[in-house]
Amino acid sequence: MLAGSETILIVVLAIAFDGLIGDPDLLWRRFPHPVALMGSAINMLDRALNREQWSAAQRKAAGCLTTGVLVAICAGLGLLLEAALGWTLLGQAAQGLVASILIAQRSLYQHVGRVVSAFTDGGLAGARRAVSMIVGRDPEQLDTSGVARAAIESCAENFSDGVVAPLFWLALLGLPGLFVYKAVNTADSMIGHRSPRYESFGWAAARLDDLLNLAPARLAAILIALVAPIAGGSTAQAFKIVWRDASKHRSPNAGWPESAMAGALGLALAGPRRYGDRLVDDPFLNAGARMDAGSADIRRALKLLIAACSLEAAIYAALAFVV
Repeated sequence: MLAGSETILIVVLAIAFDGLIGDPDLLWRRFPHPVALMGSAINMLDRALNREQWSAAQRKAAGCLTTGVLVAICAGLGLLLEAALGWTLLGQAAQGLVASILIAQRSLYQHVGRVVSAFTDGGLAGARRAVSMIVGRDPEQLDTSGVARAAIESCAENFSDGVVAPLFWLALLGLPGLFVYKAVNTADSMIGHRSPRYESFGWAAARLDDLLNLAPARLAAILIALVAPIAGGSTAQAFKIVWRDASKHRSPNAGWPESAMAGALGLALAGPRRYGDRLVDDPFLNAGARMDAGSADIRRALKLLIAACSLEAAIYAALAFVV
């Protein structure tokens, strides 16, 4: 269904449930997480349809089929679940609880916060281990500033695709929109790589993920820029860096929240970095700004995360009264 007061209320409830409960480890030790189930389905389709002996065109077609099947299944499950739970107040609360499972605001704060704790408890070695849980680059190549910047970049990017985007599609299309977004985003992380195996097969998942994140990434940048004074930054400066640098990022979307975070914190982010044996020679966002980041800067990024999540929640709560 299209967004209405009922759907917006579900968004507000999902934000509240995620903030209060998050992802309880005890539950997911006993039952498979929905994202893990999506991953299993993607793996199964990958094994069945990504044939090495096929041409690039055949593998691209197979990847389009895989993405289409995934979207259809998740949209159908979302529609069935909406119908089963209903639109009574209790049904909306149940839908909000289900939706909260696929939102990552609390878990993002916890994962980034562990990097700060690791600096205190285990020094650089501990911080490298903690940051390796949230970034794909080789942590052994990172010094203290590199670890801190990696954590801050992850905070900004995952605020966009782990918080803003799921809520955006939930608000717009209800549970089907949320389920489809999470499935496509999961597929992009698993098969959307520019590697010999996935260059063609993962093309559709990567392009659809880019499309679905187009609006949310820009919304995330706006939210971060608006709350910049919470961390001692300037909203005007954050918007200036977004306007100037967002398009420099190799991703059509990640550059928006990352450049907003860079401008808000007065840091240079992104730039050249290593993923395994591969060096990504990206330009810096907010080039010329301070590069010697530390745990104090991660704490400032976490303040921005809380403030941006709170602002987003307030906007949806206001919309629930006027839509």
